[in-house]
Amino acid sequence: MIIAVSGLAGSGKNTFGKALAEKLGYRVVCPTFKDLAEKEGVSLMEFQEKAAKDPEIDKKFDEELKGQAKGGDCVVTTWLGPWMVDADVKVLVFAPQKVRAERLAARDGKSVEEAAQHIRERDAQNRERYRKVYGIDIHDTSNFDIALSSASYKPEQMVDIAMHAIEHKKR
Repeated sequence: MIIAVSGLAGSGKNTFGKALAEKLGYRVVCPTFKDLAEKEGVSLMEFQEKAAKDPEIDKKFDEELKGQAKGGDCVVTTWLGPWMVDADVKVLVFAPQKVRAERLAARDGKSVEEAAQHIRERDAQNRERYRKVYGIDIHDTSNFDIALSSASYKPEQMVDIAMHAIEHKKR
């Protein structure tokens, strides 16, 4: 079974995805642009600007994602996972921008204001890029089986809720 988890920056998709994978005994598939940026020795935003000019970067990234997920029994935690892989269950993790900015600030050692600005820029750039490259609007939630608020629930509670949806899909 493949579970695809999506969410904007700081939404908690990776934390939730890892907890869900652990509960299911599945592997986590989580390639990130942040990792690619580090490999190239540039900031994440610089790498995103590069990807905005060269759609092949996204296409190559997403082909790699598909390949990693092909083996099944995994939880995919990427922005476009629910659109890119043939997932059995698609989960959206969301939180208000303020909460996401606070998480990002704590994680990356930024001020909340800097983190909020980063989130606004990144969300807008990704939304525009994905529309341009794939015709996907990441704000369209009609593709998801379940949506979970990481501001309202702790990761373990989200896992319990998701398990009900997963069990329902298995039937």
